[in-house]
Amino acid sequence: MRPLDAFPVAARRLIRAVLVDIDETLTTKGRLTANAYGAMERLHAAGFKVVPITGRPAGWCDHIARMWPVDAVVGENGAFYFRYDHGTRQLTKRFLMTEKERSAGRRKLEKLRKKILKEVPGTAVASDQPYRESDLAIDYCEDVKRLSPAAVERIVAIFAAAGATARVSSVHVNGWYGDYDKLAMTRTMLSECFAIDAEGAKTACVFVGDSPNDAPMFSFFPHAVGVANVRDFEGLLAAEPAYVTPSRAGFGFAELAAALIAAKE
Repeated sequence: MRPLDAFPVAARRLIRAVLVDIDETLTTKGRLTANAYGAMERLHAAGFKVVPITGRPAGWCDHIARMWPVDAVVGENGAFYFRYDHGTRQLTKRFLMTEKERSAGRRKLEKLRKKILKEVPGTAVASDQPYRESDLAIDYCEDVKRLSPAAVERIVAIFAAAGATARVSSVHVNGWYGDYDKLAMTRTMLSECFAIDAEGAKTACVFVGDSPNDAPMFSFFPHAVGVANVRDFEGLLAAEPAYVTPSRAGFGFAELAAALIAAKE
């Protein structure tokens, strides 16, 4: 992982879209700061497409799509994208799985919820679970005392043993049934919303994140960026970002935004 300054200016000038994780990438210690929100606004005003790519729930993403300075949002680790048209005041919701499939998945996840809470002491269902459509979020450090790495691995193993996909974010272990992840839905969203195909995305887009569930994005995008706290997960990432910002969390995101805007001027 190279410092952000190593991101070539010529490559920065080609970027059209900024794809950004939320927890501890946009936020800092669980808060969305004025610095990070202002960086999103500045990117949007400079002509960049801004798209959060998050594990957070559908209920949050409805709000984000409508009220943040963004062009779309991918949520629940790739279960859907939402896009709000301010001209027509219409919210587009694009899921990869049908409601019938999602309902069947939720029934199976309810059984796993009981198993995980019983077998992994100290964990809890994430407080945002009521607003989810497709996955089960298990809190390992957001509103509970931080669990050990062994406990987090046990949660992942329980999901996997039941045939579910599991991904570790900076605050939750998310599990779901379905063949998708952040990258799969991001590629669908880029194609359907902005006519950016898979190959074009590699030069036109930058992704910035911080945790293991961002690894597919780090692997796919040649100019992926990690905020400095990505180093907290060294040794746990299936793929690493090309560059790392000097600062952690939302302050690191603001540094990337400034570097992209400066390259256009």
